[in-house]
Amino acid sequence: MKTKLSFVIPCYGSEHTISKVVDEIKKTVKTREKEFDHEIILVSDHSPDKVFSVIEQLASADPHIKGIELARNFGQHSAILAGFSEITGDIVVCLDDDGQTPADQMFRLIDCLDDECDVVFARYDNKKHSFFRNFGSYVNDLMARTLIDKPKELKIMSYFACKRYIADEVVRYKNPYPYLSGLLLRSTKNIKNVTIDHRDRLEGESGYSFKKLMNLWVNGFTSFSVKPLRAATFVGCTTSLFGFVYGIYIIINKLINPQTPLGYSSTMAALLFVGGVIMVMLGIIGEYVGRIYISLNEAPQYVIRRTVSSGTASAKKEEKAK
Repeated sequence: MKTKLSFVIPCYGSEHTISKVVDEIKKTVKTREKEFDHEIILVSDHSPDKVFSVIEQLASADPHIKGIELARNFGQHSAILAGFSEITGDIVVCLDDDGQTPADQMFRLIDCLDDECDVVFARYDNKKHSFFRNFGSYVNDLMARTLIDKPKELKIMSYFACKRYIADEVVRYKNPYPYLSGLLLRSTKNIKNVTIDHRDRLEGESGYSFKKLMNLWVNGFTSFSVKPLRAATFVGCTTSLFGFVYGIYIIINKLINPQTPLGYSSTMAALLFVGGVIMVMLGIIGEYVGRIYISLNEAPQYVIRRTVSSGTASAKKEEKAK
């Protein structure tokens, strides 16, 4: 019996590249067609270009392809979860829509999935991202190590393969702030890296702006860890201790040297410092409270505007013919 592969690709600004990625997937699977069947789920994250029109054309020509369009831009991780909700395969492979994650090397990841491994991430010896994107990846990696206990030697990338039960567990998360790395790490510890070649983008630039990277980092900070709150408590205690010790120093110094003038500048500096620390701690607490409030209001993780497959495409053609 064949093993079915489910490919999930979030699409944003890839009108001219997604067809090439899909073709490469199909050619690579064909090299081992006796072992594997496949499906390809393409999720348009409310892309501003005409990528969903391309997805419709691909789906109408191939019954293995299914397209999903989200009602607005929910972000890459939400788009991936939307794709995960539609999979029917035994193994899930997630890759990018810009050609940087080489589909022709997918079996390096897939072949590593065994009884001792549930998730395999690509590792790149020479990344082709821009400096801005590499810096964002570095911060994200540092944050994952610090907050969600990611092993230091493990590299987490957008190109990975996992077993079906892991994807099913990830889909069970219903809150509006998904953070895929945290979801995968909390589902299993049986995770490996496999070295994959990284390519230049076929065209265009990364869809990750500074704002989107900030949102991703905040998700990582607050979705799966209370360590920021503990850090705020530690900073508050340290600041209070510093203020107490400094107050004792002022009293002793005044008793020893009665002529010492009271320092307006030092007082203002201390007030501004302590006030700033308090505001930062309140901001962290407020972020948690705000996310709890939004989650209680059941804000959607994603909203599917429409789906398309070879069946629906055929039905549309029949309607037009009538």
